[in-house]
Amino acid sequence: MAIHLHKGDLPEGLDLGPVVAIDTETMGLVPHRDRLCLAQLSAGDGDAHLVQFAKGQYDAPRLKALLADPVRLKLFHYARFDVAVMRHYLGVVTQPIYCTKIAARLVRTYTDRFGLKDLTRELLGVELSKQQQSSDWGAEQLSDEQLAYAASDVLHLHKLKAKLDVLLDREMRRDLAEAAFRFIPYRAALDLEGWPDVDIFAH
Repeated sequence: MAIHLHKGDLPEGLDLGPVVAIDTETMGLVPHRDRLCLAQLSAGDGDAHLVQFAKGQYDAPRLKALLADPVRLKLFHYARFDVAVMRHYLGVVTQPIYCTKIAARLVRTYTDRFGLKDLTRELLGVELSKQQQSSDWGAEQLSDEQLAYAASDVLHLHKLKAKLDVLLDREMRRDLAEAAFRFIPYRAALDLEGWPDVDIFAH
């Protein structure tokens, strides 16, 4: 495994393939308040590319082009948050999308545990450490432990997708999952516009 840290944007000429695993690290969980600090990406080859953003500097034209590329699938765990925060700070609508958390909710109805750590343990037999989850991602110099933690959030998503696809087909819920994935940019927009905790489909 190799971790590549880039400042401000992806390097020119980097090809991350047709399916790109993506995650973000922020100062907190409120997009309007808590700035985007880091974006992690992986082609599923065991390497991770981390883009670190200086405060207020979100030009990143190559990253934005990848996020909006209609022929590259963007693979997330809990895409709703990452898509919203990147739309807020990078000004880009991410699509198309696959979300392992949504897929897991549709097929793992025997449990209420849908965190990435739970999925990797059950489906891949991999134990993830969450020790650095609440660390200071706004620091100018990130520690080796932070970089390793950030990388771990994208290194297993391709294998999780493969496992979840089998379960979606087995339970005949693939169409439902794909419809939910297509709705994620709109759910993220609702979050940003002030409806984060409201079910607009409720009575």
